[in-house]
Amino acid sequence: MKRHLVGLAGFMIALASPASADGLDPSCAGCHALTKPADTSLDRLWTRKGPDLWYAGSKFNAEWLVEWLQDPKPIRPVGYPYFKTITKGAEHDVADPTKSPPHPKLDKAAAEAATAELMKLKAPDLIAEGTFKGDKGGARMGSLAFNKLRGCIACHQGEDGKGGASGPSLTDGGARLQADFIAAYTTDPQRIDPHIWMPILKLKDKDIQRLTAYVISLGGKP
Repeated sequence: MKRHLVGLAGFMIALASPASADGLDPSCAGCHALTKPADTSLDRLWTRKGPDLWYAGSKFNAEWLVEWLQDPKPIRPVGYPYFKTITKGAEHDVADPTKSPPHPKLDKAAAEAATAELMKLKAPDLIAEGTFKGDKGGARMGSLAFNKLRGCIACHQGEDGKGGASGPSLTDGGARLQADFIAAYTTDPQRIDPHIWMPILKLKDKDIQRLTAYVISLGGKP
């Protein structure tokens, strides 16, 4: 497969991003944007096959990524995107596994090499170092906000795998995600991922810090 697989994914990828991951298998671009897309329309979001990875180095923890690429399991319980992977069940919509092809599994050397390339893809203008100020003492209040006050659990699974299925599970959020990414994305998901279905909650910074402290406390294995 040629590098022009980007076009087969049905979306445009800008070439202006200073970061690149030239060492990645070109087939990755068939489902993921590896450079910042020029097209940020709703149509693009609707047709993309997988989450953008052009800021993967500002999002994932490298150790988790190496493990996951060797044994990939669904991060979103009902697949991606949820509105294309569910089917009508007896009592409610359920996941249709035939609509979620498995992610390729890599051996350890390939997983380490891919992770090294992905970690080069950073977006410091959107996910600034220090967005999470480091106070983990707010995790308890963050748990209350996640599970009760802010309704995060309606879309995300939190502690013990309890919660909704339309968004990414956060049961292993602390192992998977960087704290600065959690804080920046929670503050304004639309700035990082335009038109994504996660709303801007207009939270005060102290609430962002508490929610982030809670999510990074969730360290379940992938």
